[in-house]
Amino acid sequence: MPDASSTVPPPMGRRERKKAATRQAIADAALRLFLERGYDAVGIREIADAADVSTTTLFKHFSGKEALVFDRQDELRAQQLDAVRDRPEGQSLPAALREHALRHRLLVPGGDPGADAFLALVTGTPALLDYQHNNWLENTAPLARIISEESGLPADDPSSLALARFALEAPRIARDRPDATAALNAAFDLLEHGWRTITGTP
Repeated sequence: MPDASSTVPPPMGRRERKKAATRQAIADAALRLFLERGYDAVGIREIADAADVSTTTLFKHFSGKEALVFDRQDELRAQQLDAVRDRPEGQSLPAALREHALRHRLLVPGGDPGADAFLALVTGTPALLDYQHNNWLENTAPLARIISEESGLPADDPSSLALARFALEAPRIARDRPDATAALNAAFDLLEHGWRTITGTP
């Protein structure tokens, strides 16, 4: 496994920091308004005004209204890949994926008021649920490739694709259960034992 220090990105320059700050200000303004008034009641121009930017600037940072809610999706997808690639020696692939899902509470309630308010916003808005699910599943092919690489399997191995897809679906399956954390663990228990049986590898 690669040295984690080799994956640390170089520090951002002034221009990049300014762009990142603008993007964060827009996302923060959008989320605040959505939580206060509901997703459907807030318009793009209102968000731009609240963030003190033009609508043109807003669309330079975000592809649409749904993307404003999930401004960290790219980061979370990259972290999931890193969780597999940089997992501790001896940790199984399903265990690494489970740890990532539990750590980031991927649309699973966890008792944090801020996170649970965000969850309520998403689960109460069908357009956001659909966007999040489809966006998250875009990680299927990249995750399957890394699983194959880490397991010494062919790049197009169906077991790698299945593990990737099931791991990405697990939070959605667990979300509506009375004990979402227990349901998430149950899903990953199945992936853990099934993976070892099918491939004979960790």
